[in-house]
Amino acid sequence: MGIMDRLSRLLRANVNDALDRAEDPEKMLDQILRDMQGNIRSAREQVAGMIAQEKELEADLHEAQKLSGEWQEKARRAVTAGKDDLAREALRRKHDNDANATVYQQQHDAQTKMVEKLKGQLRQLESKYSTTLSHRDSLIARQRRARAAQKVTETMSTFSPMDPTQDLERMERQIRSNEAKALAMTEMADDSLDAQFRELDFDDDVESELAALKSGGGLNPAIESELSSLRDDGAVESEPAEIPATAGQSTSS
Repeated sequence: MGIMDRLSRLLRANVNDALDRAEDPEKMLDQILRDMQGNIRSAREQVAGMIAQEKELEADLHEAQKLSGEWQEKARRAVTAGKDDLAREALRRKHDNDANATVYQQQHDAQTKMVEKLKGQLRQLESKYSTTLSHRDSLIARQRRARAAQKVTETMSTFSPMDPTQDLERMERQIRSNEAKALAMTEMADDSLDAQFRELDFDDDVESELAALKSGGGLNPAIESELSSLRDDGAVESEPAEIPATAGQSTSS
Protein backbone atom coordinates (compact mmCIF):
# COMPACT_ATOMS: atom_id res chain seq x y z
CA MET A 1 0.00 0.00 0.00
CA GLY A 2 1.37 3.40 -0.99
CA ILE A 3 2.05 6.25 1.42
CA MET A 4 -0.70 8.39 -0.11
CA ASP A 5 -3.25 5.61 0.32
CA ARG A 6 -2.27 5.16 3.97
CA LEU A 7 -2.43 8.91 4.61
CA SER A 8 -5.83 9.10 2.93
CA ARG A 9 -7.18 6.22 5.00
CA LEU A 10 -5.73 7.69 8.22
CA LEU A 11 -7.29 11.06 7.44
CA ARG A 12 -10.70 9.51 6.75
CA ALA A 13 -10.50 7.46 9.95
CA ASN A 14 -9.67 10.51 12.07
CA VAL A 15 -12.40 12.60 10.44
CA ASN A 16 -15.00 9.86 10.90
CA ASP A 17 -13.98 9.38 14.53
CA ALA A 18 -14.25 13.12 15.18
CA LEU A 19 -17.67 13.20 13.52
CA ASP A 20 -18.88 10.22 15.56
CA ARG A 21 -17.80 11.89 18.82
CA ALA A 22 -19.29 15.23 17.77
CA GLU A 23 -22.68 13.80 16.84
CA ASP A 24 -25.51 14.51 19.24
CA PRO A 25 -28.30 11.96 18.65
CA GLU A 26 -30.98 14.41 19.75
CA LYS A 27 -29.78 17.08 17.33
CA MET A 28 -29.25 14.49 14.62
CA LEU A 29 -32.84 13.25 14.98
CA ASP A 30 -34.16 16.79 14.62
CA GLN A 31 -31.97 17.32 11.57
CA ILE A 32 -33.15 14.03 10.05
CA LEU A 33 -36.76 15.13 10.53
CA ARG A 34 -35.99 18.47 8.91
CA ASP A 35 -34.31 16.70 5.97
CA MET A 36 -37.29 14.39 5.62
CA GLN A 37 -39.65 17.36 5.61
CA GLY A 38 -37.58 18.95 2.85
CA ASN A 39 -37.62 15.69 0.86
CA ILE A 40 -41.37 15.41 1.29
CA ARG A 41 -41.89 18.96 0.04
CA SER A 42 -39.65 18.27 -2.96
CA ALA A 43 -41.42 14.97 -3.70
CA ARG A 44 -44.81 16.63 -3.49
CA GLU A 45 -43.69 19.28 -5.96
CA GLN A 46 -42.42 16.59 -8.32
CA VAL A 47 -45.64 14.61 -8.04
CA ALA A 48 -47.68 17.76 -8.61
CA GLY A 49 -45.63 18.52 -11.72
CA MET A 50 -46.08 15.00 -13.05
CA ILE A 51 -49.82 15.15 -12.41
CA ALA A 52 -49.96 18.45 -14.30
CA GLN A 53 -48.18 16.84 -17.25
CA GLU A 54 -50.60 13.92 -17.06
CA LYS A 55 -53.53 16.34 -17.24
CA GLU A 56 -51.98 18.09 -20.25
CA LEU A 57 -51.47 14.79 -22.06
CA GLU A 58 -55.01 13.80 -21.22
CA ALA A 59 -56.28 17.09 -22.66
CA ASP A 60 -54.14 16.64 -25.81
CA LEU A 61 -55.51 13.11 -26.18
CA HIS A 62 -59.10 14.26 -25.90
CA GLU A 63 -58.41 17.10 -28.38
CA ALA A 64 -56.89 14.69 -30.94
CA GLN A 65 -59.79 12.29 -30.54
CA LYS A 66 -62.25 15.16 -30.93
CA LEU A 67 -60.54 16.42 -34.11
CA SER A 68 -60.44 12.91 -35.50
CA GLY A 69 -64.19 12.65 -35.03
CA GLU A 70 -64.77 16.03 -36.64
CA TRP A 71 -62.70 15.19 -39.71
CA GLN A 72 -64.54 11.89 -39.95
CA GLU A 73 -67.83 13.79 -40.10
CA LYS A 74 -66.44 16.23 -42.70
CA ALA A 75 -65.29 13.35 -44.88
CA ARG A 76 -68.77 11.81 -44.74
CA ARG A 77 -70.35 15.14 -45.71
CA ALA A 78 -67.90 15.56 -48.62
CA VAL A 79 -68.74 12.10 -49.91
CA THR A 80 -72.46 12.95 -49.65
CA ALA A 81 -71.80 16.12 -51.62
CA GLY A 82 -69.90 14.17 -54.27
CA LYS A 83 -66.61 15.87 -53.51
CA ASP A 84 -64.22 12.97 -53.33
CA ASP A 85 -61.05 15.09 -53.27
CA LEU A 86 -62.35 17.02 -50.29
CA ALA A 87 -63.36 13.77 -48.64
CA ARG A 88 -59.83 12.37 -49.16
CA GLU A 89 -58.28 15.47 -47.54
CA ALA A 90 -60.65 15.18 -44.58
CA LEU A 91 -59.74 11.51 -44.14
CA ARG A 92 -56.00 12.35 -44.21
CA ARG A 93 -56.59 14.93 -41.46
CA LYS A 94 -58.56 12.32 -39.52
CA HIS A 95 -55.66 9.83 -39.82
CA ASP A 96 -53.16 12.47 -38.57
CA ASN A 97 -55.29 13.15 -35.47
CA ASP A 98 -55.70 9.43 -34.91
CA ALA A 99 -51.90 9.07 -34.96
CA ASN A 100 -51.54 11.97 -32.56
CA ALA A 101 -54.19 10.48 -30.30
CA THR A 102 -52.25 7.18 -30.30
CA VAL A 103 -49.03 8.95 -29.27
CA TYR A 104 -50.86 10.97 -26.62
CA GLN A 105 -52.46 7.82 -25.29
CA GLN A 106 -49.09 6.08 -24.95
CA GLN A 107 -47.54 9.10 -23.25
CA HIS A 108 -50.56 9.47 -21.00
CA ASP A 109 -50.39 5.81 -19.94
CA ALA A 110 -46.66 6.11 -19.16
CA GLN A 111 -47.25 9.36 -17.30
CA THR A 112 -50.05 7.78 -15.26
CA LYS A 113 -47.79 4.91 -14.23
CA MET A 114 -45.03 7.34 -13.26
CA VAL A 115 -47.44 9.44 -11.22
CA GLU A 116 -48.70 6.37 -9.36
CA LYS A 117 -45.11 5.30 -8.64
CA LEU A 118 -44.19 8.74 -7.32
CA LYS A 119 -47.34 8.87 -5.25
CA GLY A 120 -46.40 5.51 -3.69
CA GLN A 121 -42.90 6.76 -2.88
CA LEU A 122 -44.36 9.93 -1.43
CA ARG A 123 -46.71 7.90 0.76
CA GLN A 124 -43.78 5.78 1.98
CA LEU A 125 -41.74 8.89 2.76
CA GLU A 126 -44.66 10.45 4.63
CA SER A 127 -45.23 7.22 6.54
CA LYS A 128 -41.55 7.01 7.47
CA TYR A 129 -41.63 10.62 8.58
CA SER A 130 -44.70 9.98 10.75
CA THR A 131 -43.04 6.91 12.28
CA THR A 132 -39.81 8.80 12.97
CA LEU A 133 -41.74 11.71 14.42
CA SER A 134 -43.74 9.42 16.72
CA HIS A 135 -40.59 7.63 17.86
CA ARG A 136 -38.58 10.81 18.30
CA ASP A 137 -39.58 11.35 21.93
CA SER A 138 -38.90 7.74 22.90
CA LEU A 139 -35.53 7.75 21.11
CA ILE A 140 -34.51 11.01 22.78
CA ALA A 141 -35.59 9.63 26.17
CA ARG A 142 -33.46 6.52 25.58
CA GLN A 143 -30.51 8.69 24.58
CA ARG A 144 -30.85 10.82 27.70
CA ARG A 145 -31.03 7.75 29.93
CA ALA A 146 -27.95 6.31 28.27
CA ARG A 147 -26.10 9.61 28.67
CA ALA A 148 -27.06 9.85 32.36
CA ALA A 149 -25.93 6.27 33.00
CA GLN A 150 -22.64 6.98 31.26
CA LYS A 151 -22.01 10.09 33.34
CA VAL A 152 -22.77 8.21 36.57
CA THR A 153 -20.38 5.45 35.56
CA GLU A 154 -17.65 7.96 34.71
CA THR A 155 -18.19 9.76 38.03
CA MET A 156 -17.96 6.50 39.98
CA SER A 157 -14.78 5.52 38.18
CA THR A 158 -13.10 8.80 39.13
CA PHE A 159 -13.50 8.18 42.87
CA SER A 160 -11.11 5.24 43.15
CA PRO A 161 -9.90 2.50 40.87
CA MET A 162 -10.22 0.09 43.81
CA ASP A 163 -13.13 -1.20 45.80
CA PRO A 164 -14.66 1.65 47.88
CA THR A 165 -14.69 -0.61 50.96
CA GLN A 166 -10.89 -0.51 50.97
CA ASP A 167 -11.00 3.26 51.27
CA LEU A 168 -13.45 2.96 54.16
CA GLU A 169 -11.19 0.47 55.96
CA ARG A 170 -8.19 2.77 55.47
CA MET A 171 -10.13 5.71 56.93
CA GLU A 172 -11.21 3.58 59.89
CA ARG A 173 -7.59 2.58 60.62
CA GLN A 174 -6.52 6.21 60.49
CA ILE A 175 -9.31 7.20 62.91
CA ARG A 176 -8.31 4.44 65.33
CA SER A 177 -4.69 5.63 65.18
CA ASN A 178 -5.74 9.20 65.93
CA GLU A 179 -7.88 8.01 68.85
CA ALA A 180 -4.94 6.03 70.29
CA LYS A 181 -2.63 9.04 69.99
CA ALA A 182 -5.18 11.26 71.75
CA LEU A 183 -5.57 8.70 74.58
CA ALA A 184 -1.79 8.43 75.01
CA MET A 185 -1.41 12.19 75.22
CA THR A 186 -4.20 12.32 77.84
CA GLU A 187 -2.49 9.66 79.95
CA MET A 188 0.84 11.46 79.73
CA ALA A 189 -0.81 14.69 80.84
CA ASP A 190 -2.39 12.90 83.83
CA ASP A 191 0.97 11.34 84.87
CA SER A 192 2.67 14.71 84.70
CA LEU A 193 -0.06 16.27 86.86
CA ASP A 194 0.23 13.50 89.46
CA ALA A 195 4.00 13.92 89.58
CA GLN A 196 3.62 17.63 90.20
CA PHE A 197 1.23 16.96 93.10
CA ARG A 198 3.66 14.37 94.57
CA GLU A 199 6.43 16.94 94.46
CA LEU A 200 4.17 19.34 96.32
CA ASP A 201 3.56 16.71 99.04
CA PHE A 202 7.32 16.01 99.34
CA ASP A 203 8.09 19.71 99.67
CA ASP A 204 5.44 20.02 102.39
CA ASP A 205 7.10 17.22 104.44
CA VAL A 206 10.53 18.83 104.11
CA GLU A 207 9.23 22.20 105.17
CA SER A 208 7.44 20.67 108.18
CA GLU A 209 10.61 18.95 109.40
CA LEU A 210 12.63 22.10 108.84
CA ALA A 211 10.15 24.11 110.91
CA ALA A 212 10.26 21.50 113.70
CA LEU A 213 14.04 21.65 113.86
CA LYS A 214 14.00 25.42 114.02
CA SER A 215 11.50 25.38 116.89
CA GLY A 216 13.46 22.75 118.82
CA GLY A 217 10.67 20.32 118.59
CA GLY A 218 12.96 17.54 117.53
CA LEU A 219 12.99 15.35 114.54
CA ASN A 220 10.24 13.60 112.81
CA PRO A 221 8.72 10.85 115.03
CA ALA A 222 9.78 8.19 112.59
CA ILE A 223 13.37 9.39 112.65
CA GLU A 224 13.34 9.58 116.47
CA SER A 225 12.02 6.03 116.70
CA GLU A 226 14.85 4.85 114.50
CA LEU A 227 17.44 6.59 116.68
CA SER A 228 15.95 5.09 119.86
CA SER A 229 16.32 1.64 118.41
CA LEU A 230 19.93 2.33 117.62
CA ARG A 231 20.62 3.49 121.23
CA ASP A 232 19.09 0.36 122.68
CA ASP A 233 21.38 -1.67 120.47
CA GLY A 234 24.43 0.37 121.65
CA ALA A 235 25.11 1.61 118.16
CA VAL A 236 25.03 5.16 119.39
CA GLU A 237 25.72 6.83 122.79
CA SER A 238 22.82 7.80 124.91
CA GLU A 239 24.36 11.15 125.80
CA PRO A 240 25.84 13.54 123.35
CA ALA A 241 29.61 13.85 123.40
CA GLU A 242 31.19 16.80 125.20
CA ILE A 243 31.92 19.62 122.90
CA PRO A 244 35.65 20.49 123.05
CA ALA A 245 36.63 24.00 124.11
CA THR A 246 37.54 26.30 121.41
CA ALA A 247 41.02 27.70 121.04
CA GLY A 248 41.77 30.75 123.29
CA GLN A 249 39.18 29.82 125.89
CA SER A 250 40.56 29.09 129.52
CA THR A 251 39.68 25.96 131.39
CA SER A 252 38.17 26.07 134.84
CA SER A 253 40.39 25.12 137.86
